[in-house]
Amino acid sequence: METRTRDAEQLSAALTLLEDQYLFDAEATYDAAVEYEAEARILGNEHLITRAHLVQANMLMRLGDVAVAARAMWKIHQWATDHHDALVQARTHLVWGNIHRHLGDAAQSLEHSVLAVELMDETATPHMQVWHRAKLADALGASGSIDAARVQYAKSEDLAVEFDLPHLHMGILNNYAYTEWAAGENARAQAVAQRLQRIATEHGFVIDPSTLDTIGAIEIDNGRYAEAEETLREAVRRYHSGGYEDADSLAEYMLTLARAQRFLGATDRAQASLDSSRKLCIARNLGDVLVRVHQEQAELHAARGEFAEAFGVHKEFFEAHTALHSSQREAQARTRQAMFETSEARQEAELFREQARRDSLTGLRNRRYLDEQLPELVQAGGDLAVAIVDLDHFKLVNDQLSHDIGDQVLIQVAKLLETELAAVSPDGFVARMGGEEFLIAMPGFVAARAADHLDAIRHTIGSYDWASLTHGLPITVSIGVACLDTTTPTQAALLSTADHNLYVAKHAGRDQVVSGQARGGRTRSYRESATAA
Repeated sequence: METRTRDAEQLSAALTLLEDQYLFDAEATYDAAVEYEAEARILGNEHLITRAHLVQANMLMRLGDVAVAARAMWKIHQWATDHHDALVQARTHLVWGNIHRHLGDAAQSLEHSVLAVELMDETATPHMQVWHRAKLADALGASGSIDAARVQYAKSEDLAVEFDLPHLHMGILNNYAYTEWAAGENARAQAVAQRLQRIATEHGFVIDPSTLDTIGAIEIDNGRYAEAEETLREAVRRYHSGGYEDADSLAEYMLTLARAQRFLGATDRAQASLDSSRKLCIARNLGDVLVRVHQEQAELHAARGEFAEAFGVHKEFFEAHTALHSSQREAQARTRQAMFETSEARQEAELFREQARRDSLTGLRNRRYLDEQLPELVQAGGDLAVAIVDLDHFKLVNDQLSHDIGDQVLIQVAKLLETELAAVSPDGFVARMGGEEFLIAMPGFVAARAADHLDAIRHTIGSYDWASLTHGLPITVSIGVACLDTTTPTQAALLSTADHNLYVAKHAGRDQVVSGQARGGRTRSYRESATAA
């Protein structure tokens, strides 16, 4: 397949069109997202690749492959979290909400729907601002919080009007009407459906068959059977004339039409509609709709006084209902297992990542962590103090006592450093650089202020009761401090200055803190000194 050449801005705009669709062909949208991913890979743009993956996962979910979608979602969500991408996170939570709705977990669906709204910022598209709130309203309604749902529907309607998005406004009203209907609020549902029809008339829109099916179901429950039959016949006509490809929906429309006709007493027309729905269900393997076809067939037999037949079909309905729920439970179990396995793998990966950045002896951060974090602090600019801490005469501890005692000393020094630093610089960190050498990073500190606190840490280590461990051998540290400024604008320069100051501290008698910039030509460092210890 030949891949189009678009720059990042053009590709981002194309992805936004996919993301902000209201009515879409899931298979075509999935294929487009795969194409856009290929373009994003050519550009080497992780942000665009992730957005393309999210569209793909959303379409997989809508095509029924919920387990595969759930696996993909974990990776997408992790990327968005790691990169602090609020909009991708918001879109991710919207899809999570739909996945949990498919699983029948209203509470989790609501939680994700809330986050999908909260994570939006001023860069959210008008579609997101409207539709994320509408989906929150849907989730609130499904959770039984109908009053709260009405508030969110009203907010999303206001935004749809403000942004002049009448198609989306109709989508909101369709969902709103269905929510009221599902809550048993038939009069309210009818009022919302009528508003939807007025907006369609005002803007010259043709109402899609799915929306007409919702309107028809509401009309049935309000006893308006003749209107319902005409509404549903129109839904079927528009389905056939409008190029809609989803045959699953046609089976639904024919079933709702059969209900309207049964209530009208037009049992022959009802049977013909029901037979059409059944045929579609068998051809498309639509288990959920077929169960309701059996149920409606039993009702239709009863309406004609065919009670023996009604009883027989009711038994078929019960068997089909049981089989359907069993298959649904299996599908839900597969999806939950996929989610659990992916979550477990993610947690293990996070654990391994954390372990790889910890010193195995002291539990402090290690050189790998230091090499990742310190450049970010330097690049961020602002005040930053860095100190290199080295134990004085540590070789004596190993030689006169033992390496085991030496390890215990290092562990205790690490605890003191970490505890004391946390009290004065919660955003800072301590890392073991190797041997008896540690590094302290203190964001937000200038050299003089950092030196005062570091001197207090030095004193804490020196005055600690080491007697039971070292049997009278003193434990002290020397500390060299450097501060990020115009003379040390890089990590290398910062560490070089701290190392030089440590050298000065060692040769000035040890057990002290030295800060400030080195002056004049080339300066010696602690690492160059063969005698310093």
